[in-house]
Amino acid sequence: MIIELDDLTIRDVYKLLSGSVVPRPIAWVSTVSRDGIRNLAPFSFFTVASWNPPTLCFSIGPGVNETRAGPKDTLVNIQETRQFVVNVVTYPLAEQMQRSSANFAPEVDEFEVAGVTPVAGRRVAAPRVLEAPIQMECELDRIVEVGANHLVLGRLVCYHIRDDCYLGDCKVDIKKLQPVGRLAGNYVKIDTFFELPIA
Repeated sequence: MIIELDDLTIRDVYKLLSGSVVPRPIAWVSTVSRDGIRNLAPFSFFTVASWNPPTLCFSIGPGVNETRAGPKDTLVNIQETRQFVVNVVTYPLAEQMQRSSANFAPEVDEFEVAGVTPVAGRRVAAPRVLEAPIQMECELDRIVEVGANHLVLGRLVCYHIRDDCYLGDCKVDIKKLQPVGRLAGNYVKIDTFFELPIA
């Protein structure tokens, strides 16, 4: 089957892409507004853009089921403060992450909605999620407009990892981490591992 994208709606294109590029890691992005209101939202168009300099990136889209017009609070906060934290979503935090995904009004504190604990950043004003085993503090490098989306690139300035998830020598214990990935409309717990011979 060949699918011509010109024949599809934007929603259909989204469904094809989100069902094909899987599993995707989830950036649980925490920010704070200029007025001090905390924000927490998950984004599954997320990856490492560069390891030198260490740079993370995630895409903020308008959403396909939005009930509130205007840019997302995460984007506004990053544009205003130029700082954010990427918290890694794990299986024990999946339900809290899902609760924070709704399109809340700007005055709503999603830390309270999700029932997680904000803790001060070391290098940025944005709060971290205490319960997340990995928290990566970032300073904005640039925002690239890609159609209706905004690709946010952030320079990693401070890295936090829970002791029991750290193997030493800058290695993460993935089995202990229990990361969660995004599929099309569902999620997956990453817990099956295999090795391939080195070429």
